[in-house]
Amino acid sequence: MTTRLRKNFWTLPLDSLTPTEWEALCDGCGKCCLNKLEDDETGEVVFTSVACRLLDNDTCRCAQYDIRLQFVPECIVLRPDNMDKVGYFMPRTCAYRLRHEGKPLPDWHPLLTGTPDSTHEAGQSVRGWTVPEFEVPEEDWEDYVIEEEL
Repeated sequence: MTTRLRKNFWTLPLDSLTPTEWEALCDGCGKCCLNKLEDDETGEVVFTSVACRLLDNDTCRCAQYDIRLQFVPECIVLRPDNMDKVGYFMPRTCAYRLRHEGKPLPDWHPLLTGTPDSTHEAGQSVRGWTVPEFEVPEEDWEDYVIEEEL
């Protein structure tokens, strides 16, 4: 049985989306799979180019998505009811964050272009420029901070 997606479902409130629609919001950028550093005093979050061990650098998708918490218990599971608490940890271009903030999807989003690779074609994914976390000791992650805003 296939689940049909409602027309323009991405414009609806997040808490009204079906599980299939929720998952379809992901643009496949892989930015959420970058390890982040958070300043304990200011709460500022910065992204690094050090990727989660489960990120497939070619597809920019989690290689073990359905069972990722078995391998990475600290992985953030986004849900409509926790966006207030964890949404700030997502990149500014993230469809979940944008919709939570009442903003539209970017024009390169696959739901708008109809092309699954539009995120990569627009240069909005991490394809090809991450470093696997098993190659970089955590104490060295500061050396991999991304200066540009994601």
